[in-house]
Amino acid sequence: MCPQNIHPIEDRILKRSERESSNNHRGGVFWLCGLSGSGKSTLALELEKLLFEKNIQNIVIDGDDVRNGLCKDLGFSMGHRKENVRRVSEMAKLMSRNGFVVIVSLISPTKSIREDAKEIIGEDDFFEIFVKCSFEKCKQRDVKGLYAKLDNGEIESFTGKDSTFEPPLTPWLLLDTENTSLASSMIKLSTAVMDEVT
Repeated sequence: MCPQNIHPIEDRILKRSERESSNNHRGGVFWLCGLSGSGKSTLALELEKLLFEKNIQNIVIDGDDVRNGLCKDLGFSMGHRKENVRRVSEMAKLMSRNGFVVIVSLISPTKSIREDAKEIIGEDDFFEIFVKCSFEKCKQRDVKGLYAKLDNGEIESFTGKDSTFEPPLTPWLLLDTENTSLASSMIKLSTAVMDEVT
């Protein structure tokens, strides 16, 4: 239900089908979730480059980027995490409905939060990708130095430690980055996405 005096554009002159026909691919949201350090952002950026080289109109929405701008007013309580995902979902929905392949890289810690994202975006456009990697392995990588800060008591509400992470039970795609190379994961990811959008 829309707020009073707000009138979303329903009857667009340029239809989604026309954009997708011009692009030679459909739009959709490919939502990578997993712990910090699991490889979400790395895979998202590699996919962005590969799709660009194949003339697939795409964009990456990364958790750190939105936390630095659109969601900089939010903390890391579960309520704020929920709002963070809501904002990203609304943005991704607008882009996908305009023919873009949207690659979201966001921890998205709980089933209910991811279900909210799917409801906003729409079931036909939402593709959940679980980037699976254990807390211990992510801590060994510590690509952003966050786990070191956690050990030093500089971070609270850290996902996988004192804030819950509920792994997806039936994701659209599972990428086991703990036991599979980045190259192999990338092949699996890119093949699945290309098969879906073209």
